[in-house]
Amino acid sequence: MTSDCIFCKILDGKIPSTRLAESDLAVAIADITPQAPVHALIIPRKHVASLNDLTAADRREILPALYDLADQLARDKGVRETGYRTLINNGESAGQTVFHLHMHVLAGAKMKHGFGA
Repeated sequence: MTSDCIFCKILDGKIPSTRLAESDLAVAIADITPQAPVHALIIPRKHVASLNDLTAADRREILPALYDLADQLARDKGVRETGYRTLINNGESAGQTVFHLHMHVLAGAKMKHGFGA
């Protein structure tokens, strides 16, 4: 946990959130500014700033945990069969604004935006 990280504060219960699912390694919360009918953030319990900061052991443990929760969330929200998007922004130029690794899960409507700069 990092004392100045908003996601660490959410995980610690110091900032309220709507928890949607959780595991030993990660927590899924509702995004406070949703970009789709289903928009969740999946946050690892361990503070890691970005993909670049993952150790090899972290990659083997944290990334599968994020995808496992994404799958659980897609099932819970009824969008697993119709489709959902997972997204990790890595670094400021890629749109990362909170430097605690997290995955977005978006679904519930056809995605309108493409990829690229």
